[in-house]
Amino acid sequence: LQLVQSGGGLVQSGGSLRLSCAASGPTLDDYAIGWFRQAPGLEREGVSCITGRDSSTYYADSVKGRFTVSRDNAKNTVYLQMNTLKPEDTAVYYCVAQPGVICGPVMSLFDLGEWGQGTQVTVSS
Repeated sequence: LQLVQSGGGLVQSGGSLRLSCAASGPTLDDYAIGWFRQAPGLEREGVSCITGRDSSTYYADSVKGRFTVSRDNAKNTVYLQMNTLKPEDTAVYYCVAQPGVICGPVMSLFDLGEWGQGTQVTVSS
């Protein structure tokens, strides 16, 4: 399984971006996909997760109501739609795939998963 990310960039505060995480190899049906971000000098933060078969989701409080995670199994791709972006959302965003994970606050379950290459999101004030 290999994950390739796209969709980052520079946007003004209040704007939107959509990140994509495309998988090559096995189908993502049996994988949960987590989205993490890491800003300079800060710890990595798990922001969202979507499970495989039933597409249940989890959002960190910092993004709840603004970010939406979805998956298109036909395209073997997971998306993170980010709306009402704030300067504090600036970070490198990573997707990670891990089978058998139930989405929730314990994002450390993704530590041993397959990670994408990361994509920079910069929100200007």
